[in-house]
Amino acid sequence: MQETKIMNNPLREYDLMMTRRQLFGRSALGLGTAAMAGLLPREMQAATGGVLKATHHPAKAKRVIYLFMSGGPSHLDLWDYKPKMHDMFNQQLPDHIRNGQRVTGMTANQKNGLPVCPSKYKFTQCDNNDRGVWISELLPHTQKVASELCVVHSTFTEAINHDPAITYIQTGSQIPGRPSLGAWLSYGLGRMNENLPHYVVMHAKTNHPEQSLFNRLWGTGFLPSDHQGILLRSQGDPVLYLSSPAGVTREDRRAQLDVLATINQGQLKEFGDPEILARIRQHEMAYRMQASVPELMDLSGESKHTFDLYGEEAKTPGTFAACCLNARRLAERGVRNIQIFHRGWDAHGGLPREHGSQAKDIDQGCAGLITDLKERGMLDETLVIWGGEFGRTAYCQGDLTRQNYGRDHHPRCFSTWMAGGGIKPGITYGQTDDYGYNIADEDGNPMDPQPNKETWTPGTMHIHDLNATILHLLGIDHKRLTYRYQGRDFRLTDVHGHVIRDIIS
Repeated sequence: MQETKIMNNPLREYDLMMTRRQLFGRSALGLGTAAMAGLLPREMQAATGGVLKATHHPAKAKRVIYLFMSGGPSHLDLWDYKPKMHDMFNQQLPDHIRNGQRVTGMTANQKNGLPVCPSKYKFTQCDNNDRGVWISELLPHTQKVASELCVVHSTFTEAINHDPAITYIQTGSQIPGRPSLGAWLSYGLGRMNENLPHYVVMHAKTNHPEQSLFNRLWGTGFLPSDHQGILLRSQGDPVLYLSSPAGVTREDRRAQLDVLATINQGQLKEFGDPEILARIRQHEMAYRMQASVPELMDLSGESKHTFDLYGEEAKTPGTFAACCLNARRLAERGVRNIQIFHRGWDAHGGLPREHGSQAKDIDQGCAGLITDLKERGMLDETLVIWGGEFGRTAYCQGDLTRQNYGRDHHPRCFSTWMAGGGIKPGITYGQTDDYGYNIADEDGNPMDPQPNKETWTPGTMHIHDLNATILHLLGIDHKRLTYRYQGRDFRLTDVHGHVIRDIIS
């Protein structure tokens, strides 16, 4: 009789099926989280600090604003000035430049081969020195803030298709399931404002929304779920389900959460599952956001001068300029990590039309954000990053003699820029060969940036190096911020990554 009673209890049956290792692991974790929950007052359960009691070294930046150009913007048409390519117009890319490197199926069997495609746009060297920044005429507003930028020409990755590439640069792995950069920052450093999320994501409107964006790109992977990014929308409620149902007052909502917290605390004490504590934090954060987010999204108090910086489009919710203005507002309210995704840079055809439209979307917003942060004394402590998952090829996709030509994916080298937050301003780092196809040495000769996984080559920046440098600027040693999962200590940079100290002031 007693045996029958036990087996009809699914929780007891679950306990009996646990291994010895699982029992000890869950018990230790449960005691720690339960003790933590018991020590925290209720109003602080949703705003705990990160796992780091202190940064590993003095931080140069307090926050990150990441402007992500999804689809792969063409470095050759925006940042990497290659005048010698005009001498090779429509000629085949030399074999020694390609050197047997992988080409996607979209151009591998083109009838016209791989014809060299110089940029049709004029470039301006915005600072008159050897490391001065060259910027395309497509970005006239950004040219005006060139003295604040560090343009890296030697970023590279191994991924050649969109989803693996964007997953790689966002999470440190081409395989989905790892925590995002923003989740790692939240886990390590916690939040600075208990009334707003630690990590906010925005999707800017675009005329060319080719690629889908999956929420795992700002997700937590195996980290506790309350470290995930919160998506701000431009229509309806800024956050889904932010408003209470009709007839439910704020007092009613508070009473509901108090009862729910009591139930969850009981479950936490019984089962020790850290996700229960994460759930408590998320409920409390949602309650506080009902008051803080509407104020955040109200731009009516912004000055004419501010809108002059960002442009008229900043008055239209969801535009890239509006997202940049909201990013500044989030930053000054203590949000540590802000990311804006702008889709539509995958120009396999019609590149002049598409990149012209895309550049116009983002140009004044980027420049306005840099200028606004500097005028408010925030740029020195705010790290701003611009870039995509890879670049575009030096050769043409399609018929180069027509206006519908494009460029294929190119992971071998591409340009990103960084500003503020401890970055040396007004410089370039790394260089490419005369075709913008390979990272080059000091003499301009193509080179292998990563002869083996253990070696870092000066003048290059793998995406693991980029993430290691970002963490370093926020006071984190990328090798020491880890999370134990499935018997292994994981980190954002996997087992790779070097801090690029040459670009740090």
